[in-house]
Order: sequence, then C-alpha cells, then structure tokens
Amino acid sequence: MLSDHADEVLIIERDDLAALDVSDADIARDPAAAVSPRPGVPQGSQVHALLPSGQIQLERWFPGFVDAALAAGAVNPPPDAGRFYIDGELRLDPPTGQGMIGIISSRPFLEALLRHRVLALPNVRTLHGRVDGLTIVDGAVTGVRYAPAGSDEVVEEPAGFVADATGRSSRLGDWIEGYGFPRPPMQRMNIKLNYATAFFRRPADAKVWTTISIANPGPGKVARIAGFTPVEGDRWTMLVAGYNDDRPSRDPDDYQRRCTNDFPSEFGDVATTAERTSDVVTYHQADSRRRDYHRLDRFPARLIATGDAVASFNPVYGQGMTSAMMHASCLSEYLRGNPDLAKPALSYFADVRVVVDAAWQVSTLSDLALPHVDGPYPRGYKFIQWASGLVFKASTRDRTVNHTVGRVTTMLAHPTELSRPAIILRALAATARG
Repeated sequence: MLSDHADEVLIIERDDLAALDVSDADIARDPAAAVSPRPGVPQGSQVHALLPSGQIQLERWFPGFVDAALAAGAVNPPPDAGRFYIDGELRLDPPTGQGMIGIISSRPFLEALLRHRVLALPNVRTLHGRVDGLTIVDGAVTGVRYAPAGSDEVVEEPAGFVADATGRSSRLGDWIEGYGFPRPPMQRMNIKLNYATAFFRRPADAKVWTTISIANPGPGKVARIAGFTPVEGDRWTMLVAGYNDDRPSRDPDDYQRRCTNDFPSEFGDVATTAERTSDVVTYHQADSRRRDYHRLDRFPARLIATGDAVASFNPVYGQGMTSAMMHASCLSEYLRGNPDLAKPALSYFADVRVVVDAAWQVSTLSDLALPHVDGPYPRGYKFIQWASGLVFKASTRDRTVNHTVGRVTTMLAHPTELSRPAIILRALAATARG
C-alpha cells in the first residue's frame, strides 16, 4: 500500500526476506516443502484464520489473490464439511463467512504468497537487520537506526515516513519517550493462553474437514478451545488450547490424550487415525494488549504504528492478521487524503481505533468470563455481558440474529450491531420461544 505513495519503500526486517522468497509455482508444486515458519514469527506454526474482511483487503491490494491462493494449494472446504461445537453440543447453523469463497491455509503459506507479491513491487527493497531506534528532528521522524545482520554497529537510514510494524513487543514507546514525547497508554488483559498444534495427513475421503470446539467455563467445567482446519498439501492443522495452569505440552502422548478425552470425537479420530506429519509445537501468550495512540495529544510527525504494534488480541479469535490488513486500509485512507506530513497522523490513529475497539470488544468480553481474568472491565460491562449472552443464545434459534453474529465475529460488521434495538428484540423473542 505504501508503494502507491512513495518513491521507495524500504523494509528493515530481522529475517532475511529475500532468502524466503518463493514463487506461486514453487509453492503449488510442493506447498509443505516450499514454505515454513520464519524465526521472526514464533507463533507461525500455530493455527491461523483469515477472516472474510481480511480476505477482502487482500483481494483489494492484490486483485486475483484468492484465485491464486486456491491454485497454489489453499483450501475452500465444502459448505457442509464443517462442525462447530459449543460446550459439547453440535451447533447446526454456525456463524459463517456470509457466502464468500473462503481460503484456508497455514500462516507461512499465506505469508509466502503475500511476500512474493510485495517484493516484486519495483519500488520496494529490503534490508536484513535489527531496528534499534529512530531519529527525530524538530518533532518529525527523519531516519531509522538499525544494526545490519551479522553486525553490532548501528547505522542510520534516512526516512521521509516510518511505519512501525515490529509486532506486540514494539519499542516505539521507548524510542519516542527518549525524545520527550509521551508513551501511549497501554491496556493489558492477562489471558494466559496455552496452545499445542500439530499437522496431520488429510485423506482424500475425509467427510469432516473443519471442526471447532469451544468449552466455556462454569461450575465443574474447564474453559478449553480446539480446532482443526484443512491446509495446503492435503493436511490438517489441529490445535488444542487451555488457559492458566491448563498447559498442553509437546509430548505426543499428552497431545493425543487431550484430543481424545477433552474434545468431541472428531479430534480423537484425527489424532489416532491420521498420520501426524510434524512435531507437536507449543505457544504461550500471556496477555492481550493495546496501545492507545489515539489518546496522545503529542506525537512525532511522519510516524505511525500498525498491526500488533498497536494491538494484539487473544489469538483464538483469529483477529490478528485481519486487523493488520484493515490497519493498512486505514493508512491508505490517510495518505490518499493528501495529509500535511509535518503534523502527526491523528486521523490515521482515529480510524485504527475503530478497528481495535471492534476486535478488543469481541475478544475481551469472552475472556472476562474466564475465572483467572480479573479485568480491565469496560464501562457498562454488566449490560454488555447480558446483551451479548442473550444475542449469542438467540443466534442458535434465529437466522437473522445468527447472520448478524456471523458478520461481527468475522469482522465484517462492528460489535455495536449486536446491541441494535431490532436485534435485541429479536433475541428476546427467540429466547422466549424456548
């Protein structure tokens, strides 16, 4: 997106992007061998979801991307090949992608397709190195300091505009504070999520392609989430997840036991009958976090933050990649408005706030029900909790309510849609019918 507005876009990345570049044809020949998680994305081997709104953005930036992804090996499952369980009960009409042709793949596969297209842009180049800081002169960023790969010497690269996409561990607050600017306020929610994921060979005659299971907390019940989806290379990727002290391990026997004992039978069937083609890989995310740049009254010009550097959510809701793509659209809207770059990008951060608020409300409202999570609670939490519980219960009985829930959970609509009077009234009527 930046390449539409700049003479040159320079990506400084600690992974060697040029060495990772592979063509669509290489991927299509052997997807499982052509792509692999890169070191800079430690969660890359875990299950990822591209929500419909993220897919729309990808198709916007790269027309034909969906068809190319399918041709290279991404999966578009049959509509009747998925199952969705809530508290052990099969939900017959789960929220969907609203009739779109969906693409399901591993994250490295999706990254490889996107990276190949980005690196092919004529005014984009990469530097292999570690970013160390910024240079700010007269209130505006003028350069980026970095250490080239293999060297401890820090050098400076001049810059007319800088986007921080360094992820949830971003040090941007430290860097601007060193020049007298305030740090962005940060909110954290301690979720203590624990993942374990493995890949399995998917047989050609598989009847069930996708299964999601959500077990909510309650008396005598432990909150757990599991899911398996088809990915490129005729494989499944399957995760089991727990919270707090419930920690899936890398031990294959422990993984198989959890699949068999803690979740619906489809998980045990995959774990015990399909060929496992990878090690069991674990991942821990301690918290969800957001940096509220929109609340700052002073900020350097010619600088923005995007993606997880702004907000990182509980990954079980699949919002991360899609949110980052929507941030890119916010940046496009900002730059296409011919802004005064001598002033802070306040309108950009205002637009990003809308995206962050939407994802944060959906994920944290569910996480606040976990017994080990103690806030922060949003204003009006009791009413929001009641209304959301009512609507989600009604979504199993009323197709209009279910359609709205699907649009919100796939980030095609803002969560405020769920509190519209018409939806609340339909939900009340649906639950009253029993």
